[in-house]
Amino acid sequence: MEQSAGWVEEVVPVRGEQFELLRPVDFEELLIEEAFEREELLPYWAHLWRSAVALAEDLAPRRLGGMRVLELGCGLGLPSIVAARVGARVTATDWSSPALRATAANAERNGVALETLRCAWEEPDEIVARAPWDLVLAADVLYDRRNVGLLQDLLPRLRPREVLIADPGRAIAEAFLERAPERWRVRSRRHARDGVVRIHNLKPRA
Repeated sequence: MEQSAGWVEEVVPVRGEQFELLRPVDFEELLIEEAFEREELLPYWAHLWRSAVALAEDLAPRRLGGMRVLELGCGLGLPSIVAARVGARVTATDWSSPALRATAANAERNGVALETLRCAWEEPDEIVARAPWDLVLAADVLYDRRNVGLLQDLLPRLRPREVLIADPGRAIAEAFLERAPERWRVRSRRHARDGVVRIHNLKPRA
């Protein structure tokens, strides 16, 4: 593990391949006073969450050549980078500009090309205008109750052929999944290696 100037390089194995990710050394140092008043300012992007690793491992054996892939809440960018590595045309989005800079740097570090785009779910016009998407990705984004309604409203507007959501079993995610069958055919499975994270596959009902 290599460290420099407040950042650390972490090598993440994904299905036998090594990916190099830069991330901030100290999550706590990124906290700012306003974050305690507005939770969306908390730097969740700066941590490599187990759901992101599980989602990346799910993507690695896929053939995504030429597919248009959108990641919601990309954080450090691992799922987007793996999707790009297997041929997808990826747009990685996050509300946080530092997250997008980290994702862009990590993509370059791993020799893949992708687009980054700042986008909040409350103002998704740009990604909605680019619909339909072939595949929409999200890793551990259902940690806040308000995200349930936002994601329920946003996903149909993106008109995806498929959605993959990785989640470590948060109770809030269950609230989303309870209503998902109204619009989607849902298949859920536990990630074999992780044992905790579940991968939820959503496809639109005809």
